Amino acid sequence: MRADLSILRDRSFLLLFSARSVSLLGDAIAPVALAFAVLGMPDGSGSTLGIVAAARIAAQVAFLLYGGVLADRLPRHRVMVGADLTAGLAQGAVAVLVLTGTDSLAGLVVLSMVSGAASALFTPASRSVTVRLVPAEKIQSANALVQLSMNAGSIGGAALAGVLVVLLGAGWALVVDAATFLVSAVLLAGVRLTGAADQPSPTEEGIFSQLRHGWREFTERTWLWAAVAQLALVNVCIGAGFIVLGPVEAEAHLGGASGWAAVLTAQAVGFVAGSLLAIRLRPRRPLRAAVLFTLGIVPSLVALACAAPVAVTAGAMFVTGLCMSLNDVTFLTALQKHVPEESMSRVMSYDAFGSFVFLPLGLAVAAPIADRVGSGAVFLGAACLVAAAAGVVLAVPGVRTLPYEPQPAAGAEAGADRPQQASAAVPASVRTTKEDQ
Repeated sequence: MRADLSILRDRSFLLLFSARSVSLLGDAIAPVALAFAVLGMPDGSGSTLGIVAAARIAAQVAFLLYGGVLADRLPRHRVMVGADLTAGLAQGAVAVLVLTGTDSLAGLVVLSMVSGAASALFTPASRSVTVRLVPAEKIQSANALVQLSMNAGSIGGAALAGVLVVLLGAGWALVVDAATFLVSAVLLAGVRLTGAADQPSPTEEGIFSQLRHGWREFTERTWLWAAVAQLALVNVCIGAGFIVLGPVEAEAHLGGASGWAAVLTAQAVGFVAGSLLAIRLRPRRPLRAAVLFTLGIVPSLVALACAAPVAVTAGAMFVTGLCMSLNDVTFLTALQKHVPEESMSRVMSYDAFGSFVFLPLGLAVAAPIADRVGSGAVFLGAACLVAAAAGVVLAVPGVRTLPYEPQPAAGAEAGADRPQQASAAVPASVRTTKEDQ
């Protein structure tokens, strides 16, 4: 463990680590604060919350591909700074609306879209900046530590959210969220990339040409697009279950904001536990492991379907958090090791785009479907879909057999077919490090 933690001695990586910790503290506050702010509106309901959440995700999906191109053309940490500043201003404006009692659904939708666009610019850069900061052999440890920093922030944020919403109200909780974005931007501004990594990619090629190049890199790897297709379905189930119907279920059966904050805190503790395990975990077949980890979402959906007590639901969410964290680190490391570095942000943007493209639809229809068939049926249906998706994608040979390190000889799968380019993604010299949530 000591050798793995030695990367924290690097000033730039430590700044990244700290920035992600602070940012995720706010990100953990935002879902609780915004959910109960919307539900507290005169016409607030699960459907209204779904509309606001869907607006954010729709904007995020719309700008993701551009975010990938931008992160491959410009220094990635600078893209992250700009995105954080934009998100901080947007969340600050949301806080003003809530604090002044301006019950404007249109205003919340527009500001949620601004936040979503900022997140779209941030995500590809944040998931590929690590490879510019640490040596190749420490990529997974760096990914796990960044994930750990984010999840540690989530623990404090989820607990703090319940306290702030109950004692001060959702508006002041959103003020704290906005401030964390600004602090994160200041920390990221101090990051310095090293060597050739400081140089942005050539910009002579047009945006659409660069997008086509990224698309080729993405589609020629069957293991990659198959796993992304699975995550697209899984994320719809997570969005419907945890983002829209979860707070509604908490209001009815878990004691409201304080109960839901306790559940999210347990999930965040699971995230941290998963990150700690991932520092040392080296699965021989990382993608197969990542797919199996998605099954950890099922217990939480079943607990919510059964209106289980807070303690039981929190325990299930701990398992979900642990498995989601392991999934993210193992999948991200596999992608970083098997994709050329010069096009990594664009491939990351296609990964994120594919993973979230259907999420707005799931957020928008979750409450109307629950009104017809009951939220319990929606939770159980989502659990079945998650399990079925894992079974289907494991039937893809490349998903089952992708090795931890790129192989020196050509394989049968497109993702392993290009060992020379894959090696270029992990140069032995200057190498560096991720994600969200």
